Amino acid sequence: MDNGLARTPPMGWLHWERFLCAPTAPPRAAASGTLFVEMADRMVSEGWRDAGYEFICIDDCWMAPTRDEQGRLQADPERFPSGIRKLADYVHSKGLKLGIYSDVGRKTCAGFPGSYDHYDLDAQTFASWGVDLLKFDGCNSDSLELLAEGYRRMSLALNRTGRSIVYSCEWPFYLRPLQQPNYTEIKQYCNHWRNYYDVSDSWSSIKGILDWTARHQDSIVKIAGPGGWNDPDMLVIGNFGLSWDQSVTQMAMWAIMAAPLFMSNDLRNISPEAKCLLQNKEVIAINQDPLGKQGYQIAKLWERPLSGRAYAVAVLNLQEIGGPQKYTFSLTFLGNGLACNPACSIRQVLPVSRDWGVYSWISSLSVEVNPTGTVLLKILAL
Repeated sequence: MDNGLARTPPMGWLHWERFLCAPTAPPRAAASGTLFVEMADRMVSEGWRDAGYEFICIDDCWMAPTRDEQGRLQADPERFPSGIRKLADYVHSKGLKLGIYSDVGRKTCAGFPGSYDHYDLDAQTFASWGVDLLKFDGCNSDSLELLAEGYRRMSLALNRTGRSIVYSCEWPFYLRPLQQPNYTEIKQYCNHWRNYYDVSDSWSSIKGILDWTARHQDSIVKIAGPGGWNDPDMLVIGNFGLSWDQSVTQMAMWAIMAAPLFMSNDLRNISPEAKCLLQNKEVIAINQDPLGKQGYQIAKLWERPLSGRAYAVAVLNLQEIGGPQKYTFSLTFLGNGLACNPACSIRQVLPVSRDWGVYSWISSLSVEVNPTGTVLLKILAL
């Protein structure tokens, strides 16, 4: 999308996976204005903003059940008694940006008013509130033609507001059951887009996303780059469902995939280990690499070209039984023979950071990886 935004994958926090709608949840677990204020405070005080996480994003269920008398969307008066504009002002005062949610159809996935037939009005409303990102879902559209038209129209409407608003789409996900998405067109209109089912707090979900990405990489990897990214969905690190090795795998693989990094967790109650992993500067630098090329699977490895003649390489052990597995591979074949030609330095980034030294082009490398874990390496040609 040619709006000058998302030159690297966006980073932030999104409420959905951890907090859902939760209309009867205790106050600290409800998706309310208070939750977003508290998360904004933590983003600043706990180093998240400085690590690169800049968006605080509201997902579904923020709306009142009906539009106002002028036909405009309005916030639920109990969840957001001060409205969205005041929340945006507070988020901006912290040096952060605010994201919001709507839907291309007549209703959102949770049954609140959708943007169908209100694209310009809703875009103007979001801009007037100071919104910086729109997550635009694809539920309740009457046809694939209306779905595509709605995504196009909202993109154009956002640009017409004159405000810089990152546009997050679910367009290809809703197309795929019936037709192959035209990713060239989708990138013309969207800054990032979902291809697969919602992530959940489980290893089976993470594994499913990685399996799908590997199977479809020929159609999705080449289109990703500055201004438009494949979005495998939220980081669930710091919740309940992933082991430490599985958390390392999600962080490493989201960096390899050049994925938007939107956490969905409770920053008020997160372990030091999860915080350290999510704020790991070396992993974030790989994710945000300015070359902007998405990684891909080659045999048992995943590799991603980086700027400065470097490559990121992930060695993933998908086995869920037994102990650590040893993987040996020749450096000759990495990066089409360029990653270590004539020699290279190798640094392990995850699960722990350490230098491995200098290797020659004809060397082999052996890596030991725990079940469901990943070793992430950075290789720099010399």
